[in-house]
Amino acid sequence: MKNRLKVLRAERDWTQADLAEAVDVSRQTINAIEKDKFDPSLPLAFKFARLFNLPIEEMFFDEDDR
Repeated sequence: MKNRLKVLRAERDWTQADLAEAVDVSRQTINAIEKDKFDPSLPLAFKFARLFNLPIEEMFFDEDDR
């Protein structure tokens, strides 16, 4: 699953650590998600969606759907 997390984070000038703290995970988790090495759980995906005020579908997507 691909995601726009790095772009959304950069638009706000947040570090990976800033984002990690905001959603209560480790910086390493954010790094793995941004590099498409780890898919977030559904509860974590909802946390990102609420934080960025976007539907989950606009943040996470199947590469074939783009």
